[in-house]
Amino acid sequence: MSSRAIAILLSLLVAGVLTAFAWLGPTLPFQQAFLTGGVTIAACFLLIYLSFEALIFREINNIYAGLEHIKRKEFRKLSNRFLFRPEPLKRMRDEILQMAERKQREIDELKRLQVLRREFLADVSHELKTPIFAAQGFLHTVLDGDVDDEFLRQKFLQKAANSLDTLDTLVQDLITIAQLEKGVVRLRKQPFDLTGLIQEIFEQLELKAAQRRVTLELVGSEEPLNEVWVLADRNRIRQVLVNLIDNAIKYGREEGKVIVTLTERAKVVSVSVHDDGEGIPKQHQNRIFERFYRIDKSRSRDSGGSGLGLAISKHIVEAHKSIIRVHSEVGEGTTLEFKLPKPKAVVAEAMAPT
Repeated sequence: MSSRAIAILLSLLVAGVLTAFAWLGPTLPFQQAFLTGGVTIAACFLLIYLSFEALIFREINNIYAGLEHIKRKEFRKLSNRFLFRPEPLKRMRDEILQMAERKQREIDELKRLQVLRREFLADVSHELKTPIFAAQGFLHTVLDGDVDDEFLRQKFLQKAANSLDTLDTLVQDLITIAQLEKGVVRLRKQPFDLTGLIQEIFEQLELKAAQRRVTLELVGSEEPLNEVWVLADRNRIRQVLVNLIDNAIKYGREEGKVIVTLTERAKVVSVSVHDDGEGIPKQHQNRIFERFYRIDKSRSRDSGGSGLGLAISKHIVEAHKSIIRVHSEVGEGTTLEFKLPKPKAVVAEAMAPT
């Protein structure tokens, strides 16, 4: 029923009551009572119709119009002039539109997460399948007796063992990420010298860097570089730095340079790892920390790793109440940076008056 029909019915009802009362009363004759009823009908109709139209139906129409904008994701077209209005219907309209906007954004986020979930399941199934099939093929070849030479049998068994080692590493990385996301892993924070840790990592990755003729360099805000103390979980930070430096060696230029910079500030130490490779395009920079995400889809699994290193590094750094920032331009290389707190004793010593 429209607002006009409701207004007419209510007007007739009010006017009928007033007319009957006036006609039955001793003071007014029939004609005057009838005229009074007509004027009452007109006045009631205008009053009620305009009230319904202005206060209820127009606001309801505005609500439907706003919901249509939300469905079309045209959030900018929603008017702000309805905010902070005292009228209950208009406040209700604002609340409905805000709730609908929130729900629409939640739906969009769920759709995005569903896409990421499908991608993750596809990637993890592929990552698990590759070493399993490789090991299966080598082992069945040996078991079927197709390889008579003892040297070849040992070679096939070694390849199968390498594939299973890759599978074990992948599973352990997945378990680590799951534990970090749940907060199960407890960090063992203690003061340690970050300079010494980086030198150890350089020695560990020296052979890999030499294969690509890459120079590893450690620089600091002060020269010569002395001990730089931080308060963190040494083993976890080692894992982060190994991942970042290893990626810098892989994706930097051959015969290039990987530079690790330590910048000391009042209460924190900034750690940055820079390579002189091709750089990361803007559209990929927000996704490089996703599990199994690769910028170059054609890159082989052997050269690209499992695709979990940066994801694990992100969670470890966040567990230390910090974040990894990406600074990259195509053709100018990439820098990954994060911060670690200094021990309180070092901070107090630095801030003590001399």
